[in-house]
Amino acid sequence: MKVLEDIRSKHVDEIICLGDVVGYGANPDEVTEIVRGEVSFTIKGNHDDAVHDAGTYSLINPYAKAAIDYTREVLSIEDSEWLKGLPLTHKIGDFLFVHSSPTDPHSWNYVITEEDAIVELSSFQEKACLIGHTHVPAVFKSKVGGSSVRKLINVGSVGQPRDGDCRASYGIIDTSDLTYQNVRVEYDMRMAGNKIIAAGLPPFLAERLQKGR
Repeated sequence: MKVLEDIRSKHVDEIICLGDVVGYGANPDEVTEIVRGEVSFTIKGNHDDAVHDAGTYSLINPYAKAAIDYTREVLSIEDSEWLKGLPLTHKIGDFLFVHSSPTDPHSWNYVITEEDAIVELSSFQEKACLIGHTHVPAVFKSKVGGSSVRKLINVGSVGQPRDGDCRASYGIIDTSDLTYQNVRVEYDMRMAGNKIIAAGLPPFLAERLQKGR
């Protein structure tokens, strides 16, 4: 809720969730309801997909599997079906939204290095593609003729940042001039961690919140 409060204070026009509504946290039902009520459009992440897809489930780590098992137990049928029906991509004008990578969204590839980004930047025609998946905020650019620039933007992670900064991470993009701002928000990570432990999930998932790793 802290992130939503911060977003509202900045008077953005539209909120888009880039996936992983569930996974790792202790309140997948509450989070899903909040996202459904507050977000304009939601993309399917690999953890959302793992709730229903055995192939995707097999790819995630044991901690993530434990969280997905828990999610399946507590999530309502309606919210579970909503996750199942989420799209892998969404386009608004000259902007593309994907959880993992634009080349093959359902392969759940990670864009980590400049070399990864070069491949991805050549795979879409829009002015910018916004992604998540690595939990690490980053901006990659390439020239596409003259002074035009194409951007691949990783907004980081609200729920579990992994860049060493434990504050929640999200991004604001101005679609008129392609300027982008990464925003960090303080929240009660200790309470979030206590809820994870109380739910019977692996303590590691609580511990990493304090480290941002």
